[in-house]
Amino acid sequence: MSQGRWWALDAARGIAVLAMVVFHVIWDLAHFGYAPANLPWSAPVRIFGHSIAFAFLFIAGVALVLANRDSMRWPAFWRRFALIGAAAALVTAGTYALFPNAFVFFGILHCIAVASLIAAPLLFAPWSVAFACGAFFLLGGAFFASSAFNADWLQWIGLSTSEPMTQDWRPLFPWAGALLLGVAAGKLALPVYGKRAGANPRPTSGERTWLPFLGRHSLLIYLAHQPALFALLMGLAYLIPPAVDATEFVASCEARCMEDGGEGKICHDACQCTARETIRSKALAGVTDEIERRRRLNEIAQKCVANGR
Repeated sequence: MSQGRWWALDAARGIAVLAMVVFHVIWDLAHFGYAPANLPWSAPVRIFGHSIAFAFLFIAGVALVLANRDSMRWPAFWRRFALIGAAAALVTAGTYALFPNAFVFFGILHCIAVASLIAAPLLFAPWSVAFACGAFFLLGGAFFASSAFNADWLQWIGLSTSEPMTQDWRPLFPWAGALLLGVAAGKLALPVYGKRAGANPRPTSGERTWLPFLGRHSLLIYLAHQPALFALLMGLAYLIPPAVDATEFVASCEARCMEDGGEGKICHDACQCTARETIRSKALAGVTDEIERRRRLNEIAQKCVANGR
């Protein structure tokens, strides 16, 4: 076993990886219409997602302590920071390509990278200092939030009074607090871990399981699983479109049409035609951008109006 490796921590990270995959499956099913659209925003699923993010950040804090338990290994620290930073940039680029109006500009990887910089000096301090700093970030948003932080370039701090449009938002307040609490826990666990590491330098057969394997490759899985799921469901949505209940769409379409001065029967017929033609032509299959979705619907609606249907 390498000096910096704790197999129980890898297993815990592996469990978090599995939970993350389940969460993204729920999100993707809702996004492509195979589950209720509001399911990802329901309280149970939101709590599930927040608990996964907290677990990843907390584990990252513990791992940071264990990796530098004997002395600060600056070259390894900066390599890790560069790797996570590059992965965060890749997430930003990928989500910008798919969701240009709601891309990830400060998600969990961004938070881990920046919070690790904040945590570095705390590796030389008592656990109580790291705990206090973690509590400060967890609770500080309730006391220091201000509209002065609402500018786009300040949203990553987490002290704004409005939430930005993004697919994953883990600002420093409160999420850096989870990593710093992990640092505090890691420093408390060091004496126990030191005894275990000395008595058990190699993993037991029970530790050679797939959970630690998932934990050791969590970053690769994080980067690869969502594009794979997204591509799979995009293809499925094209081949087997989900059942669509057009009632709500037609009702809202009619309301907008009449607000714009349209006559009742003309609006009703045009909206019915738009819903019918959208489903028939699979025009929205695989569309992930809301602006593109509206453009295609408007195009179909204009054709329906022109044809008098």
